[in-house]
Amino acid sequence: MAETHVLFVEDDDVIREATQLALERDGFVVTAMPDGLSGLEAFRADRPDIALLDVMVPGLDGVSLCRRIRDESTVPVIMLSARADSIDVVLGLEAGADDYVTKPFDGAVLVARIRAVLRRFGHASGGQPGGTETESQPVGGVLVFGDLEVDTEGMEVRKAGEQVALTPTEMRLLLEFSSAPGTVLSRDKLLERVWDYGWGGDTRVVDVHVQRLRTKIGQDRIETVRGFGYKLKA
Repeated sequence: MAETHVLFVEDDDVIREATQLALERDGFVVTAMPDGLSGLEAFRADRPDIALLDVMVPGLDGVSLCRRIRDESTVPVIMLSARADSIDVVLGLEAGADDYVTKPFDGAVLVARIRAVLRRFGHASGGQPGGTETESQPVGGVLVFGDLEVDTEGMEVRKAGEQVALTPTEMRLLLEFSSAPGTVLSRDKLLERVWDYGWGGDTRVVDVHVQRLRTKIGQDRIETVRGFGYKLKA
């Protein structure tokens, strides 16, 4: 099996070196960079399997770097932030990050989150959605909801005939909704199914991804059910 290549951008020398060693002990190949500009260069040169980006790095901050990466690739991105309640967390997610981890973090927790993201990316690129039969109109592997078409085999989405570019996380989220249209899915359930959280997680991750998905497939396609969660309108 090919080794997983991690791009790690962190300006604190101690954290960068210690984390790199910890990841390498777990079998990852790590390219560690001290600032955003060198991180962007390394990303373009090496095309890593996943990027870990600290929010506060010099030159090109982590949020801006995430945007630049997302403009070029759907590679998974995990943001690292020193404060769980920081607006930087939301900004990072809005920029296209798939998850975040707060500092200080335990090395084992970081490795678990990396592996969880990689698992769901592998699933999103070739997995099949779960769920029961729906009232959508299946055509082969295609589910149709008005002008929205979800190809569950080819992992493609079209709106009014035009292809919609989704990240693997957004695709996983849409597959969960499209497998049970009209059914309310709680944030906790979505965290478990899409983000592979076997423990409580930050529901802001779900909320931001739903907003990102809405901008791509239509603001009125996913309905908020206050106090319960979200559902896809059939």
